[in-house]
Amino acid sequence: MKKNVLIIILGLGLTASLSAQKKGDVEFGFNIGYNNSSVADSRTSSDSGSGFNVGGAIDYYFSPAWSIKGKLIYDQKGWDNDVIQDTNSGNYYPTNFNVNYLTVPVMANWHFGKKRNWYLDFGPYFGFLLEAKDTRFGADVSDSFNTNDFGLSVGIGVKVPVSPKLKVFFELEGQGGMSDIFKDNPYSSVTNSRSSLNVGLNFLLK
Repeated sequence: MKKNVLIIILGLGLTASLSAQKKGDVEFGFNIGYNNSSVADSRTSSDSGSGFNVGGAIDYYFSPAWSIKGKLIYDQKGWDNDVIQDTNSGNYYPTNFNVNYLTVPVMANWHFGKKRNWYLDFGPYFGFLLEAKDTRFGADVSDSFNTNDFGLSVGIGVKVPVSPKLKVFFELEGQGGMSDIFKDNPYSSVTNSRSSLNVGLNFLLK
């Protein structure tokens, strides 16, 4: 029994050592995650809303410690407990807003830890508006929004080796907008904010 346990431990140690990447390696990953998002101007912030994201990523290693990562994400953002005006009656009604983007972060990725299975990534993101709706009437309010969003993205995570070419990863990711999400806004800029908890798989391609 002790011999079998020792073999398993040695096997896990070998898998972990084989999982460290080297210069020229390329990883492909995909994930799904839970989003918590809100918007804010210079004075106030909204109540947060919830959604999800689904994404894919390519990670190119310049060294065992550094890589550059590009991601493509379907990102559900928005906020809760706002109001919308009924154009027919002129009355205001409580509603939530769902604002969905195709988000493209381009990030430097620092790999650390004894086996370099932990990582910290950071860099700009670019968002492309897909749709914007309120939940009370299901009205399309996309015309009120700018078609592009820009900001900074940062994430921290850990990869758990399953085999030399496959890892499960868990990450906490955040985005902070730097551009006004609204068209023709005469007041202070309103920007997106989003945090997410993601889980996914990474595959070593090279």
